[in-house]
Amino acid sequence: MSDLSSEDAHRISQRADLYRSAYPCFAQWAHGKGVITHTDETQVRVFELCQELVCKGRRPSLEAALATFEAADTLTNAAMWLVAHMTYASRVDLSGQALAAGDFKVNPQGHTGGSLNMVPAYIGYVAANALAGFTRSWLMGQGHSVAAIESANVLLRNLHPEQDARYPLNDRGLSQLVSDFYSYATLPDGSPAAPLGSHVNAHTAGGLIEGGYLGFAELQYVHMPLPGEHLVAFLSDGAFEEQRGSDWASRWWRAEDCGFVVPVMIANGRRIDQRSTIFLQGGTTWFQEHLALNGFHPLLIDGRDPAAFIWGVFEAEARLQACAGQVRVGAMDYPVKLPYLIAETVKGYGFYGAGTNAAHGTPLPGVPKFDDASRAYFNDSVRQLFVPKADIDAARRVLTTHEVDDRPPERSHPLSQRNVALEQVPEPAWREKSSVGSPMAAIDELFVELVQRNPQLRVRLGNPDELRSNRMNRTLDVLKHRVLRPEQGVAESLHGSVITALNEEAVISAVLGNKGGINLAVSYEAFAMKMVGALRQEIIFARHQKQVGRPARWLSLPVIATSHLWENGKNEQSHQDPAFGEVLMGEMADVARVVYPPDSNSAMACLQACYQTQGQVWAMTVPKASVGTALDEVQARMVVRDGAVTLIAGETVQLVAMGASQLDVCRLVAERLRQEGVDCGLVSLLEPGRFREARDATEAAALCPVETRRALFPERMPLRVFVAHSRPETLLGICRPLDLGPGRTLAFGYSNHGGTLDTAGLLRVNHCDEDSLYTEIVQALQRLNG
Repeated sequence: MSDLSSEDAHRISQRADLYRSAYPCFAQWAHGKGVITHTDETQVRVFELCQELVCKGRRPSLEAALATFEAADTLTNAAMWLVAHMTYASRVDLSGQALAAGDFKVNPQGHTGGSLNMVPAYIGYVAANALAGFTRSWLMGQGHSVAAIESANVLLRNLHPEQDARYPLNDRGLSQLVSDFYSYATLPDGSPAAPLGSHVNAHTAGGLIEGGYLGFAELQYVHMPLPGEHLVAFLSDGAFEEQRGSDWASRWWRAEDCGFVVPVMIANGRRIDQRSTIFLQGGTTWFQEHLALNGFHPLLIDGRDPAAFIWGVFEAEARLQACAGQVRVGAMDYPVKLPYLIAETVKGYGFYGAGTNAAHGTPLPGVPKFDDASRAYFNDSVRQLFVPKADIDAARRVLTTHEVDDRPPERSHPLSQRNVALEQVPEPAWREKSSVGSPMAAIDELFVELVQRNPQLRVRLGNPDELRSNRMNRTLDVLKHRVLRPEQGVAESLHGSVITALNEEAVISAVLGNKGGINLAVSYEAFAMKMVGALRQEIIFARHQKQVGRPARWLSLPVIATSHLWENGKNEQSHQDPAFGEVLMGEMADVARVVYPPDSNSAMACLQACYQTQGQVWAMTVPKASVGTALDEVQARMVVRDGAVTLIAGETVQLVAMGASQLDVCRLVAERLRQEGVDCGLVSLLEPGRFREARDATEAAALCPVETRRALFPERMPLRVFVAHSRPETLLGICRPLDLGPGRTLAFGYSNHGGTLDTAGLLRVNHCDEDSLYTEIVQALQRLNG
């Protein structure tokens, strides 16, 4: 568990023995409690930290400082005891009596081992806050270990109102908690009945992300805290192999615009059924070397001991603060080696089956309700963890110093309380109708104005591609790539706001992490698909926060997909992919806004509207090529307000164009039909999701009002023709209320045909060109007219 040499270990042991001999109160704590033991190395570290706290006036004496460490030991045992019950038991007995067969679940569920390992980490974080007198934020990448957080929060009474009412700290309340865990119970409307889930969710006090996708917390944490804020990020060794890009954290961190971050890897050595890559490569020694080569300062701690986490948080922050001071006076250059805690432990430590493959989920060999041996193993294990309620209450009082220190409770840590809005919303430089220009150039101009008018907001622009190719020239010149060694004459700066890496997951995580500021992501449409996992996790979490009455209040995020399908003919078909918008149109329309602005004015109107909302992701597919300005200022505002706008009224045929190329073609078709005497109308469809069938009341409130929808899309229309940027089947499914049936509705779009073609060729091969559309419409009218 330690990388000390034999000589160093001997000296550490000697010092620990000296401290125990000289201070009986220290010896009493060092003895440990329950399954918590303290190595000599941790004892020496804790002793020195306590002396530092006394010197700084945070505690009057060694004994007073140790009271916090003793409380952490107590609550760690108690929370691990409760974690085991959450997996297996349907009843809790705070007297500590052994449970009988009838007290167990029929179908135990839980990520027990990881949750047990997270308990000392989270309790250590809470105790470190009590000792420091301020509340740090926390983040957990392994969201399936949520039982650790919920158990600790219940014991600490660090809960949101719905959990506080449902889970009082008594036999009834804790029995309700363990029964709710994986109960699968639903309310009459089908929604979950319990304010509890299998991962971190909107009910989890202080939770920031679900952590269902391993690896995204690793990519986000360094971008999260603002200057003056502190974040402890709990990471998993499984995520290390799940997602690349976390190695670049020191490449992005700057003391001038970043808060203090403490990454903590829970190195328990196992994935579900195999050792993790770290341990296959050579364990923590190999990982320490890897971290050192990638700009970190690794610190190995005992992951079984909350005291080790307390020391680690203080030590890491002190080192980072010292480095920041050296940079400030010019004695050190970036990159700063970020301290990184490696908490070495055994999967499921403290309970039966620790270290086995089974420890990942349900470690007992059988179900205690039906298996006598498993029931005995359970009762024997939890007996070692049991803590009387009076001791739990006393320990809680030691750690809950929020009123004394005038600090927020952990459920309301700073990163969980973001509330960001623009102080100034500049007016777009509206284009004259029929003028020609690049919508991306218009976005570029407006975004620079937004940033310059709101200097109080930290800016992050996620860029996995080429900003200049995407017409974001002014933005790049003003914000600059963030690099460690700026090159003369290039738009680079040590403190640049553009996070550039050839890794879509890394750059989208940079902007998702910056919830205290203003953000933008720009990617090629086909490559933006790689961002969907991170975006979907964010969208779902924001939706759940909204449903429980605590809506996310970070400034909404525009994700711009350019070099889109119909512009990308010169490349092969892998670059011709509308799936980014299609997938996000499947999410709830009140938080996932998917728009297809056809020109510069509508693109600017979308960007302006996005930044006047909170807690939403706007997926904007925007042309970078020059196109004609089809909408004036009034129409641009209307199309954002309603989701569509009528450009030409008609009574016989209604063309519905979604996308810039599609609108151009539909204009030609409409004119041709009108010359043939067909009364043809034209609608520009911006946001298809506004016209879907609502899936719940919350989404219904975000849809286009029925009266407006009927005015835009009359049900009496003889023939409606959709021409979509996306696959036509997707659009018809989303806009089902607009579908007049197979006899009166035609739909065209990407039919999975492509290759090395220009835009005209792509339209033709997908039957979206003027001649194909005209022919199909004429034939349909002939059928309708008998």
